[in-house]
Amino acid sequence: MRPLSTPLSFFKAYDIRGRLDQDLTEENAERVGRAFAEVFQAKRVVVGRDVRPSSEGLCRALSKGLVDAGVEVLDLGLSGTEETYFAVSHLRADGGICVTASHNPMEYNGMKMVKTGSAPVGAETGMAEIKALAESGAFAPEKDGGRIVDASDTRAAYIERVMEFTSTSTLKPLKIVVNAGNGAAGPTFDALAEALFAKGVAWEFIRMHHGPDGTFPNGIPNPMLPENQPPTAQMVRETGADLAVAWDGDFDRCFFFDHEGTFIPGEYVVGLLAEVFLEKEPGAKIVHDPRIIWSTQHVVEAAGGEAIMSRCGHSNIKQVLRETNAVYGGEMSAHHYFRDFVYCDSGMIPWLLVCELLGRRGQSLKDLVAESMAAFPSSGEINFRVEDAAKVIERVEAEFALRAIARDDTDGLSMSFDDWRLNLRSSNTEPLLRLNIEAKGSRERVDQALAEVQALIEA
Repeated sequence: MRPLSTPLSFFKAYDIRGRLDQDLTEENAERVGRAFAEVFQAKRVVVGRDVRPSSEGLCRALSKGLVDAGVEVLDLGLSGTEETYFAVSHLRADGGICVTASHNPMEYNGMKMVKTGSAPVGAETGMAEIKALAESGAFAPEKDGGRIVDASDTRAAYIERVMEFTSTSTLKPLKIVVNAGNGAAGPTFDALAEALFAKGVAWEFIRMHHGPDGTFPNGIPNPMLPENQPPTAQMVRETGADLAVAWDGDFDRCFFFDHEGTFIPGEYVVGLLAEVFLEKEPGAKIVHDPRIIWSTQHVVEAAGGEAIMSRCGHSNIKQVLRETNAVYGGEMSAHHYFRDFVYCDSGMIPWLLVCELLGRRGQSLKDLVAESMAAFPSSGEINFRVEDAAKVIERVEAEFALRAIARDDTDGLSMSFDDWRLNLRSSNTEPLLRLNIEAKGSRERVDQALAEVQALIEA
């Protein structure tokens, strides 16, 4: 192939994310396939895709690039990103690529990649080499033997693995609202629900926005956005459900609502899951991101575990999990990672564990998180579009430097004070500046600090 005249801007820090029909075209998806195969000398590669209308064509082009490199493509079809992660290890493939833009707007698409053993592909673990080769077009001659194989039956093994994270005989009856957001979650959830019913689990599911529909008639599936939460909350209240679970487009993130329809911020779910695993494995390591940390660190310390901070992003968290052999890792963005799920993130495992915990403790989800939410209130992630993110961060740093009692540069700028803390960082996947603020015991302190920092950002 000829070299490209301009760099491929869709390569991000730990995945591919770009606007359709600009540089993210089917031709360039084919280049990515060829480059992936050559960089990792792959012979067998798992490929999956989400429900977006553009995903099928991109997946087809990606697969052609792989086949031209002599690769046997193991095609999962419509599936979640975590099914690709699982299948790479289960099928002993040399890597995997899921075509997905997750929760991004309609004009976007992308890819998430792992290599052998479901290990992450990031800026320092192969992404730069794939980008350089795709741009140069200096591929080796085409190889014979490449083909596409239907591997959709791998879902049965995936469901079996997910089920192993809970003891079905101990699960108590629950009524659960599930909102798939018209993304890829529906079919996979149905297979999991069928397996639960076969084990005698007496859960009642109320499905909403369940059918896969890449036009997203009910809005882009991103339950973290406040404007997307009311329909799920209303369904909980109307049906008297015990809780609700909602997923993003490729369901590698899951979100929770309590029995009153209140959205539960992700950092408090991280604390709950940390408790679950520390009960099973006392003294274990728990990985967390640097955006909101006080609640997680308090829970982990109280439960006798060791909290380890990592940079944001799935490739970074997975790498730290592998390096430390941590049992679990969580991000406030609702990504949850499990050592025993090939060190990868899953949106199906967390809700099973939370529901098991509800039954075992005989408490509501609201009760389970009440103490942490009161002790460590937070702002949630607030996004700003700014012309020069570095200059804005410098301005905030200069304003608070003399007042801060601690500073951390793990990911962006983190500064701690007597009774509050901030984290300010540039997004790795979108042109945004992201702010998170937490405080000790005072919602008013969160609001005061937020107003002060926001004024600096918007100056």
